Amino acid sequence: MRPRFTLVATAMLLMCAVSAKAERASDGQLNILYWQAPSIMNPYLSGGIKDIEAGSLVLEPLARYDETGAMVPWLAEAIPTLENGGVAEDLTAITWTLKEGVLWSDGTPLTSQDVKFSWQYCTAEGGGCAQIEKYGGIASIDTPDDRTVVVNFDGPKPFPYTAFVGATAPILQQAQFADCLGPKAPECTRQNFYPIGTGPFVVDDFRPNDVIQFSANPNYRDPDKPAFARVLLKGGGDATAAGRAVLETGDYDYGWNLQLAPDVLDNMESAGLGQVVSTFGALVERIIINLTDPSAEHGARRSTLDHPHPFLTDKAVRQALSMAIDRELLVEIGYGSAGRVTCNILPAPEIYASTANDACKTQDIDGANVLLDAVGWTDSDGNGVRDKDGVELRLLFQTSTNAVRQDFQTLIKQWWSEIGVATELRNIDASVFFGGDPGSPDTYQKFYADVQMYASTFDGTDPEAYLANWQCAQIPSPENQWQGSNMSRYCNEAYNALVAQMQTTGELDKRAELAKSMNDMLMQDYVMLPLVDRGRVSAHSNTLGGVRLNIWDSELWNITDWYRKPAE
Repeated sequence: MRPRFTLVATAMLLMCAVSAKAERASDGQLNILYWQAPSIMNPYLSGGIKDIEAGSLVLEPLARYDETGAMVPWLAEAIPTLENGGVAEDLTAITWTLKEGVLWSDGTPLTSQDVKFSWQYCTAEGGGCAQIEKYGGIASIDTPDDRTVVVNFDGPKPFPYTAFVGATAPILQQAQFADCLGPKAPECTRQNFYPIGTGPFVVDDFRPNDVIQFSANPNYRDPDKPAFARVLLKGGGDATAAGRAVLETGDYDYGWNLQLAPDVLDNMESAGLGQVVSTFGALVERIIINLTDPSAEHGARRSTLDHPHPFLTDKAVRQALSMAIDRELLVEIGYGSAGRVTCNILPAPEIYASTANDACKTQDIDGANVLLDAVGWTDSDGNGVRDKDGVELRLLFQTSTNAVRQDFQTLIKQWWSEIGVATELRNIDASVFFGGDPGSPDTYQKFYADVQMYASTFDGTDPEAYLANWQCAQIPSPENQWQGSNMSRYCNEAYNALVAQMQTTGELDKRAELAKSMNDMLMQDYVMLPLVDRGRVSAHSNTLGGVRLNIWDSELWNITDWYRKPAE
């Protein structure tokens, strides 16, 4: 099979130059298909990539990451550094200067007060901000004038670029969200569906889990952009239908996250209407272990720390589940050249990649059985399911609806049966599973199952905020609107201490050591079982120019540069 994984960066300067000469809104409608349909436009109330990326057409941060992982200024004039005086010598503050003349889509000016408010919004008690780790260590924010933002930390912060950087930490308009702090945040439907932004587009119509219609922002700061007058972002369906709609029928210009077997993609691409674009980053397909009891008998307190899991709190059981998995086969059938076996949840950048967990690369059914025997999990009644003290090893295994994931579920169920674990399979529509609705019982945050499978990654190339996701304070619960990021409900004070240490460590080699230590602690406690280091795979029409696939930020990060190619 031919290799297709190259960073789409070459030959784009000429395309962007063509786009820059076009008049704003001169290229008609852009049709985008996200088969996991967005359910909200506010990334602070959802950890779902599809919601974050839809929101990025409207809401923008001070800085973001380009397709190479380099940080670039966005709403800010420049990236503050020690050298230019933007970062304090004692590392306790960073000063951002807003670009002059930036307007919200309603025509009012963006000010430093909006930036400060965005921090207050995410950190408000009871708000359930899904991105709260971005704002760790901030003591206060000063706004000496309308364009100056001084972020003060509670101690030295060697990497001060987590707040307001990347698609997950954009600026909200204070005037629009002022009455949406704390527990009121999820109740502000109008604001969450129709946010006022500084981005290239505005929301005209939002239908949750279905379709979003955008139009060009008349107050966007570049008078020549965006090239498209309208964007239709359609959600729903599946990855197969999305691939066909772009590559075979040409009904859509861009299809996101084509999680399909490699031979399927090759056949679609051979139709000649579009091209697959891909790159590797830190996107890992993993199984999450629930350390709490999801049983419905616990009512509103199910899957909370109030009720430890009856057998997944046994590390030996978690380890045996990992040992039974043939990751090489999963890569082969699910991703081909678009996947690599990984034993880490932090496989990249290379400086952070640990080799301490490589034993997971080899399936060991016999070893898993020996391990379970040794700790007293045996099949006492001969029904094929191991038990101990009246508790049987029976799992509910959930994931989103997707052909590759259902294939994975089937194989893993079989391997687990070979070590005496019975598994019930469940799949949930991706728009619901990743939707973050605190009222839904089917979200991956609620985690009303024993194990679940999905993929996740992080903004940029520094993993500090990402690794902070597994602090005790990040556990989803009714108290934080089920918006925490620590899905396993893992709570380890030693891990918390490493997170705190990384926040005050500047030397790159030492930061790498700490990152590896945190990764290894999670892996060797078996609270997550990494499966595949996945390449990001999408596709676009041959008539669409300006696309630069970005694994480090929103895929739609440079949509202002997209344009319709002239007919040949």
